[in-house]
Amino acid sequence: MSNLDPEVEADDADVAPGGGTAQAVLEYVVRHIVDDPDAISVEVEERRRGIELHLNVAPEDMGKVIGRRGRVVQAMRTVVRAAGARDGVEANVAIDD
Repeated sequence: MSNLDPEVEADDADVAPGGGTAQAVLEYVVRHIVDDPDAISVEVEERRRGIELHLNVAPEDMGKVIGRRGRVVQAMRTVVRAAGARDGVEANVAIDD
C-alpha cells in the first residue's frame, strides 16, 4: 500500500483537535520545504464555515514557503483545501509574520 492510499488514516496523536487531515498535510509539506522544521507552528482557528490554519515559520524560511509570486503557498492552500474536504471541512491557510 502506498501513502496515497485513501484507506490510510492520519495518526491522531500528531494532529490537534479540529485540524484533522488538513493540519497534518500542511505540517508535512512545510516541514519538507523549510530549513528549520523545528520553528514550524500551526494554530487551528475554528470558523463558522470551517477552519483556518495559521502557519508560523522562521523568518529566513518565509520566502521558501511563499515562493515566487506566491506559487508555493497557493499550491499548499490547494492541497490543504483538498485534505480538509476529505474530512468534510473547509480549510484555509494563513501565513503569520
